Amino acid sequence: MSRYREIKFRAVTAFQRRIGNPILSRIPQQTLLETTGRKSGLPRRTPIGGRRVGHTFWFVSEYGEKSQYVRNIQAHSRVRVRIKGRWYAGTAHPVPEDDARARLKTLPRLNSTAVRAVGTNLLTFRVDLDD
Repeated sequence: MSRYREIKFRAVTAFQRRIGNPILSRIPQQTLLETTGRKSGLPRRTPIGGRRVGHTFWFVSEYGEKSQYVRNIQAHSRVRVRIKGRWYAGTAHPVPEDDARARLKTLPRLNSTAVRAVGTNLLTFRVDLDD
């Protein structure tokens, strides 16, 4: 990873961890992804943008396998997603063959714009919902 990308990654993730995520997580209608911490085993909640299509929820990680929640998914693929205030259990799967930039065009515009602006290693995820 280039020095610029590393600095950008550190700055964005520090902002998300300390300011953005704590604020967004409190908004009742914010979509949240709940993973199981790979080391702690505790629930970890991350605000995300995505869209439910039938029994599937799609989202794009801006930093791919470098994101902490992606590492948690790799260790424990069972997740929960809060969509419009309601929790759904499911199994998350990375979809590296998917065109993440094209996928972002089908997802909520505000989040997709932010992901495109800050992301350096986009990776699409599909969550197969149990409901």
